[in-house]
Amino acid sequence: MFTSYFWRFHLHHYPCLVSIAWKTPEWFKGRRYPALAPKGKMLKMGEKEYRQKYQAILDRLNPRKVYEDLGEGAVLLCWEQPGEFCHRRLVAAWLEAALGVTVPELPFNYNPNQKDLFE
Repeated sequence: MFTSYFWRFHLHHYPCLVSIAWKTPEWFKGRRYPALAPKGKMLKMGEKEYRQKYQAILDRLNPRKVYEDLGEGAVLLCWEQPGEFCHRRLVAAWLEAALGVTVPELPFNYNPNQKDLFE
């Protein structure tokens, strides 16, 4: 499992791509997992309050079920570029802590022809 952002895939469609955003771009044809999406009003909060509210969302979910629903090869997408604060990295940290898995940000130098990454 990896995390990344929508614009990295605006010209590609892979079945492993999963939107966990409050709003998904119209051009995105992949899966959606609304249980991990923040609430719209959270987008105007400061980081500290956002983290608290988002943790409350995660606390209502079963990390094992979420991981199984998404699949080991899923790439979780939202809007923010790498290095910016975003909820996809909160999800990654939550899954890592709960399940002992690693959920890195998709490497910048990935090879899109590396089919095994996206199967």
